[in-house]
Amino acid sequence: MLIQKIKRSYRKTKYILYKETLVDIKEHLWSFVGSFLGIGILAYLQSRTLADSDVLFLIGSFGASSVLIYGVIQSPLSQPRNLVGGHIISAIVGVTIAKLVPDVMWLASALAVSISIILMQITKTLHPPGGATALIAVTGSAHIKSLGYWYVISPVLIGVLILLVIALIVNNMTPNRYYPNHKRYRKFRKLIHKNDIAN
Repeated sequence: MLIQKIKRSYRKTKYILYKETLVDIKEHLWSFVGSFLGIGILAYLQSRTLADSDVLFLIGSFGASSVLIYGVIQSPLSQPRNLVGGHIISAIVGVTIAKLVPDVMWLASALAVSISIILMQITKTLHPPGGATALIAVTGSAHIKSLGYWYVISPVLIGVLILLVIALIVNNMTPNRYYPNHKRYRKFRKLIHKNDIAN
């Protein structure tokens, strides 16, 4: 039974990687449009709120999340639960560790990332950029550290929700792309597409 499960997981992973690495100009275009809009909106907010003081809305982990949610949309790590949950959990852990261990950077960094990984695994919200979100809370500028738990709300939650809304719109604009990758949602999309063709 375990061997069958491993083989099934291997086949699924192989298929996802194969599908995502095919050269398809339309897919690349939609990935570009999604990431351009998502990061563009965050950059615009950044320019309007904190012009030159600190790059608050453009934390590095959002770039990595964009690769997943616009470029590898079928991956389990790209799904909305993982995107939102992974960032929020990691942000909370990062801020907490920054408060508990403020003066030992190496220890705070290691604890923030490691605890974030474990909590994301436990809650089934594993999202690799979440580790960077935790690390930024610990190693970020004085302005980011001064936010405390507000860091979880802004920039993390607000930024993640903006990226998610853009992903939900752009990744569902064609019948060949669907996001999130959930069986019920895929059936719903196919039903809608069939009805559109029939009409």
